Amino acid sequence: MTGRWFEDWGVGDAIVHPIHRTVTETDNLLISTLTHNPQPLHLDAEYAAKSDFGRILVNGTFTFALMVGLSVEETTLGTLIANLGYDKVRMPKPVFIGDTLNVETEVVELRVSESRPGAGIVTFAHRAKNQHGDVVCECLRTALVRRREQ
Repeated sequence: MTGRWFEDWGVGDAIVHPIHRTVTETDNLLISTLTHNPQPLHLDAEYAAKSDFGRILVNGTFTFALMVGLSVEETTLGTLIANLGYDKVRMPKPVFIGDTLNVETEVVELRVSESRPGAGIVTFAHRAKNQHGDVVCECLRTALVRRREQ
């Protein structure tokens, strides 16, 4: 287990996650087809070439899921009870096939759960950047995390 217990977090704690990931054509194709998303910007190179982007645009749901996934090992692996919600999801820059993403996380809020005495609520601000340092996705993730035995 590499995730942290509720008591191990403090507001302002920041992590630069060590794993980076290059987005592949297969990643984009699989997420688009698995979710029945026929958007030609994601699947049709000829169509995408005529778009504002000039090439295939990676499906935003993949970018979002990868950002959260890259954060799990150092945040909630083994201590998560449930993700309670995702807020303020933004994608200020596009992601293209071949981009390499890295993720940073900051704790922005902590509180003990009123309904579950063995748990606390941690709100993480996740931020994904491409190889040029451009922010490509960000969100707030609220997680119900285990507390150490009291």
